Amino acid sequence: MTTPATTVRFARPEDAASIVAFIRGLAEFEHEPLEQVHVTEADILRDGFGERRLFEALIAEQDGAPVGFALFFPHYSTWEGRAGLYVEDLYVVREARGGRAGHALLAALARVAHERGWPRLDLSVLDWNPARAFYEAHGMAHQAEWLPYRMEADAIARLATEAPPLG
Repeated sequence: MTTPATTVRFARPEDAASIVAFIRGLAEFEHEPLEQVHVTEADILRDGFGERRLFEALIAEQDGAPVGFALFFPHYSTWEGRAGLYVEDLYVVREARGGRAGHALLAALARVAHERGWPRLDLSVLDWNPARAFYEAHGMAHQAEWLPYRMEADAIARLATEAPPLG
């Protein structure tokens, strides 16, 4: 059986349910409890297609059906003096893995970055994820000297109380 051709397009508002389903699928793939996934279709519509867009997304399709997505947004490099593309999520459903959907999404992300003059494309991947080999095969390099840190909502709220009002 041959692998169907993959097409990639920018997400549209009517893709909100598929995007939420992909995010939930990614959480399952990462062995995370689904109750930790709080995103709703309304969140996707507001933040991806609303007045103040916080992200963009690409949808990969095979035979007209969505099989994966990539959610991204610009981030700024002070050293480059320009924006880069940060990939928050890149996910392909199990049935379509190995069928070039991931390649098509990553190539489309590279095209977006290139066309917008963004000299970097960054993402984070779990240390056990076999997709690391996929990313490396596509020219991405592991930034071993950089350690990710995150502050969650409770810590943000505590620390924010120590800050003077911003002028």
